[in-house]
Amino acid sequence: MPVALIWLIAALALAGAEALTGDLFLLMLAGGALAAAGSSLVFDQLWIHGAVFAVVSVLLLVLVRPALRRRMHSGPGHIDPIKALEGKSAQVLERITRHEGQIKLDGEVWTARPMHDTDVYEPGDQVTVVRIDGAIAVVQKLS
Repeated sequence: MPVALIWLIAALALAGAEALTGDLFLLMLAGGALAAAGSSLVFDQLWIHGAVFAVVSVLLLVLVRPALRRRMHSGPGHIDPIKALEGKSAQVLERITRHEGQIKLDGEVWTARPMHDTDVYEPGDQVTVVRIDGAIAVVQKLS
């Protein structure tokens, strides 16, 4: 079996194993194995193949992997579903006082409390969700 084919099989195996881990470590080693496969087509000495594999793998791990990881983990991320409800408008279904009340928020019925204990909202009023406190929406009247 040609040495280049062995390096290619190693590169494919490392890339396949990377698909299971997602850490980008094995993918960098797969890049080193591909470089070693290319060097085996040019040079006959096995130690050169091993040196190319080691040097390219280390360079990929040190230079490329950190940049790829930063890029993969940057961005807005996932929005917390509870945080996404804050600021939304809702309709009062049952009178909201300090101890009771319900609103319809995004098609669902939520238990609600006013932001200020002295506020009272009547059915049909439009309110804004200030925050979600457990399973209770804390609301205040739209201005």
